[in-house]
Amino acid sequence: MAADKKINHVEDKARKWLKERGVEVQDIADLVFYLQEKYHENLKMEDCIANVEKVLSKREVQNAIITGIQLDILAEKGMLEEPLQSIIATDESLYGVDEILAFSIVNVYGSIGFTNYGYIDKQKPGILAHLNDKSTGECHTFLDDIVGAIAAAASSRLAHRAANVE
Repeated sequence: MAADKKINHVEDKARKWLKERGVEVQDIADLVFYLQEKYHENLKMEDCIANVEKVLSKREVQNAIITGIQLDILAEKGMLEEPLQSIIATDESLYGVDEILAFSIVNVYGSIGFTNYGYIDKQKPGILAHLNDKSTGECHTFLDDIVGAIAAAASSRLAHRAANVE
């Protein structure tokens, strides 16, 4: 990230909490590369990183990050009321609100993001496999979907820019 870019308090907190939860920009960029390498012959990791950075700079993305991470942390600490506590702590398959929050990120760069998100959410490559691992004792019900959505949005942004459509 450029040193001269001013980061607001919400963006700073979102980035800090991502790191504290074990997610680096590079991890998300790896997912973007995974999604886009078949479609861009000369794809460079720095392009993936730049697109992730642009997505992370969006306020609606930052809001989703801080909201989802806080709900995960509260569930991890057992601080939610039932039945929400059990639903989030176990990442109940019929809950779906975690995906709805992720969709707010996917929407930032158009409908192609939905395809990217659906694919990566099923494949769970890279950091998503770790975030989805229930044996760690950590709750990432929202975070795994948020990270996948950031990667999907960055992939969409990359695809739009490559097509000179953005």
